[in-house]
Amino acid sequence: MPRPKTHDDVLRTRLLDRAGELLSSEGPQSLSLRRLAADVNTSTTAVYSLFGGKPALVRELYVEGFRRFGERLAELPRTGDHIEDLIQLGLAYRESALADRHLYSIMFGKPVPEFEPDAEAAARAGESMRPLLNVVRAGVQSGAIGGETAEVIAMAAWGLAHG
Repeated sequence: MPRPKTHDDVLRTRLLDRAGELLSSEGPQSLSLRRLAADVNTSTTAVYSLFGGKPALVRELYVEGFRRFGERLAELPRTGDHIEDLIQLGLAYRESALADRHLYSIMFGKPVPEFEPDAEAAARAGESMRPLLNVVRAGVQSGAIGGETAEVIAMAAWGLAHG
């Protein structure tokens, strides 16, 4: 009989959210695994069991931020009006930023100077932008959006939403 899982996804999410809060509000020096465990009322063993250590925790913050972001963009229903879809994606971007502001510093900044996303994490981040690129490509193909390549337009749209 397999052993019951003691460190589940709920605990993982709580740890990631608290780690993101600490990082965004107090900086990287506040990201102590002992403090994180105490703040979430668990053990450091749980943190190590789920993440393996601080570098892996920071990587997972990055990946989780983009996972949530990509999920929000992908869930938006498409209207068939490519301009309206683009506007809705921009609004969803803003909603995502407000909902997970504690993850945005690691996603789009460099609050942990030694952190560099590995190839897999960077690919996951890039994948989160696929809904935007798909809408722009459809708009370019239909003639509703033009002037540049879909990639350039998508990057410009992202820049407008991001600020």
